[in-house]
Amino acid sequence: MQLPDETIEYQYARLIAPPAESWTPLAELQAKHLLSDDRVEAMKAKLNTVRGQVAAERELQNPPPRLQPLQAGFINLPQQTLDSYRRKGDASELGKVLRLSQRLKENTDRVVVLGIGGSYLGAKALFDALCHTYHNELPAKMRMGKPRVYFEGNNVDNDALAELLELFENACVDPELPEERWGAVVISKSGGTMETAAAYRAVRAEMTKFYGPKSDWLKQLLVPVTGPKGKLRDLARAEGLPDDDILTIPDDVGGRYSVFTPVGLLPAAIMGLDVRALLIGAAAMTKRFLEEPFDRNPVLQYAAVNHLMTEELGKTGRVMAVWSRKLESVGFWYDQLLSESLGKNNRGATPITSVYTRDLHSRGQQHQEGTRDKVINNLVVRQAKHQPIVLGMSDRNEDELNQFSRKALPDVLDAAFKGTNQAYAEAARPTADLILPGINEHVIGQLMQMLMLATVVEGRLMGTNPYGQPGVEAYKKNMMTLLKATPNLPKGEVADQLKGR
Repeated sequence: MQLPDETIEYQYARLIAPPAESWTPLAELQAKHLLSDDRVEAMKAKLNTVRGQVAAERELQNPPPRLQPLQAGFINLPQQTLDSYRRKGDASELGKVLRLSQRLKENTDRVVVLGIGGSYLGAKALFDALCHTYHNELPAKMRMGKPRVYFEGNNVDNDALAELLELFENACVDPELPEERWGAVVISKSGGTMETAAAYRAVRAEMTKFYGPKSDWLKQLLVPVTGPKGKLRDLARAEGLPDDDILTIPDDVGGRYSVFTPVGLLPAAIMGLDVRALLIGAAAMTKRFLEEPFDRNPVLQYAAVNHLMTEELGKTGRVMAVWSRKLESVGFWYDQLLSESLGKNNRGATPITSVYTRDLHSRGQQHQEGTRDKVINNLVVRQAKHQPIVLGMSDRNEDELNQFSRKALPDVLDAAFKGTNQAYAEAARPTADLILPGINEHVIGQLMQMLMLATVVEGRLMGTNPYGQPGVEAYKKNMMTLLKATPNLPKGEVADQLKGR
């Protein structure tokens, strides 16, 4: 596969205070709320040290207690996955991903992906960014054999799951017809996450009801993605699924860093995405991180300036302002990545995802004139995918848009982008730009790997372990204790509810 000539860039010049020739109110604000060039320059030696540390951590087999937990396997994983596929083909993990995704694509019209946190956010980000915005509503011919995709098991919302099952009951009537068959992917590293386990039990029961308890489709159209050991793997084996049809999340890759394992690759392949291009983009970003100097290294640049903004200037709100709503779920994925990785020991920036220009009409006032506790990273796409929609002339001009008749929507977006950031600059509101040449698999692979690497680098700069999420375990423990103490429904009522469903 030929590597596309497309790379992402991080431009942070607006975060640097310009030299002040004389005192002005703006110069005073800039000195207080923007970075000095000297301070960024002074970070470079420390960044090189941290980069060396992160690179060395990839190879540690028995990390010392101060580094535990250490789950740095995601760093080398994209290239390792590609290399393994070249050597082993169908016998490799990527080969298994492609085989099982093809089985689901050929035999179903709908697939539900069950998972929570890192077990679904990456796949949802890929779906929203890279598939047609209205993919599930397209007729089968326009989807070209790609199933509709739904995401569940990320909450315990009774009505949402009930309505998904109701959809399947009414849209999928005859299991002999491929266009009415549906399948499921269940993703849980441990298998013990309540939200996903509960949803899987309900979905499995619905599949059994639809296909029949002895149907081979129950094994063919259900794919677990889980750790080498755990409850889900044991359950899948007990249900008769062969080991070769169970995909594995590596032990040394944590959930929020798992988008380039089968956690993200299987749903991506089911969606018809080019998973090798995703991996090539991610591997290219790792290479840039390890080899390029600061001035050409978006990982080091992003980690450094955002770290300084948070730790030294008190900008604890980190806004990811996405200038394409197709990237909103990338923002949500980054929300979890940043929160679980760095939100420890009473420290860490609070992520906020905004879609511009939409949220300029809700949060824009607060970002412009509210508390000065935020840095805004614009996620910008240089090139629209589709032919520009031109405003055009109209016989009626009460909206006064005829003066812009030769302008297209990308022109309007560009003017809004420049005008917004000019307004922020004039008020010393710090903004930077993370620029994508377009939206495709290779670019999104770069972006997600860059943000994961930058998060690890930032954690090491802070002295915070970017792996593990001890705070999440507290709610899980309390939930299980309370659930055990809750009286069970009477047997008759349980039977009635099962019959009703």
